[in-house]
Amino acid sequence: MRVIGLMSGTSYDAIDAAAADLSLAGDSLVLEPLGMVSEGYDEELRRTLTGALPPAATSLAEVCRLDTRIGQAFAAAAVRADRELCGGEAELVASHGQTVFHWTEGGKVHGTLQLGQPAWIAEATGLPVVADFRPRDIAAGGQGAPLVSLVDLLWLRGRPGTPVALNLGGIANLTAPDGTAFDTGPACALIDAAARGFSGGRLAYDADGALAGRGRVHEPLLERLLAEPYYALPAPKTTGKELFHLGYLQDALAGFGTLRAEDVVATLTMLTARTVADAVLALGATEVIASGGGIRNPVLMRMLAGLLPGIAVRTSDELGLASDAKEAYAFAVLGFLTWHGLAGTEPASTGARHASVLGSITPGRGGLRLPAPGSRRPARLVMA
Repeated sequence: MRVIGLMSGTSYDAIDAAAADLSLAGDSLVLEPLGMVSEGYDEELRRTLTGALPPAATSLAEVCRLDTRIGQAFAAAAVRADRELCGGEAELVASHGQTVFHWTEGGKVHGTLQLGQPAWIAEATGLPVVADFRPRDIAAGGQGAPLVSLVDLLWLRGRPGTPVALNLGGIANLTAPDGTAFDTGPACALIDAAARGFSGGRLAYDADGALAGRGRVHEPLLERLLAEPYYALPAPKTTGKELFHLGYLQDALAGFGTLRAEDVVATLTMLTARTVADAVLALGATEVIASGGGIRNPVLMRMLAGLLPGIAVRTSDELGLASDAKEAYAFAVLGFLTWHGLAGTEPASTGARHASVLGSITPGRGGLRLPAPGSRRPARLVMA
């Protein structure tokens, strides 16, 4: 079955559309990657989205407009992926949408909101769309994240030692072989916020770690940042830009006087490396398999490797799964499981009471004809 997975992460820099040929073979799910295309949000939409995200105030009218325009942008990415990667023969679209709020309070997740109305995708492609993946896990008592943990577990099953999957997006998350999975804290969220703030919006992120590479870690600031209570919470736990945003950084900088932009960014990069490394060591990992935009920051990767002596730090590309496309492929897998009536969560990873079939299905142009439900969820993911 040819499935297109659509993903835009907490950095909201682009919509990634990855196409995969997925098939069940015994107890394995076989994934043949067909490639990925990326579509950036147009500047006006990106500006509007940025202005509506917490801690900014917004209106229901703005939420409605964003839901429509993001849905149209996702639809355009899906149409392009079907044409360029699937030769017009895609059968299903799985859309994560754009997370705009994750309601966490008292150590519990109460709700989540992803925008990008799937009706626009179904109308533009003619294909059925699985969307709105996270709420069902939250309704079952889970965190609704990290949902890619199930794919990591299937993919890394049977690998020797204790491999840990690491995603470095806006937020960093880990998955261990026993199913333990959680957000460690910010990956690029605070680094990006600092780059934008210090450059007056000219820089969206610290390209190639250039700012961090010219800076020095400011130890008092690092210690203040490491005192954040989130890091001490037990897993499973999840966080987002509702906590780690520019205002949070500005509060942390209070009382330090004028610090060089390069030193602040170097300190934030070390914060990411420290919080990830502490979590990796606590899991007893023998190797780290990283993906996400953060792996393109050589300063961050050097810092992380330096804090994990004797533990191999490699990218998912080395194991045959393109790091830039990994999350989009993961949602293609989750959409495939939903289409076949199979659960897409691992309770040990999200803290839910039970595993759940995820998402809602929007029919395509030809109506809705679901396959017979699979009898059992596959035990492993194999890359073709």
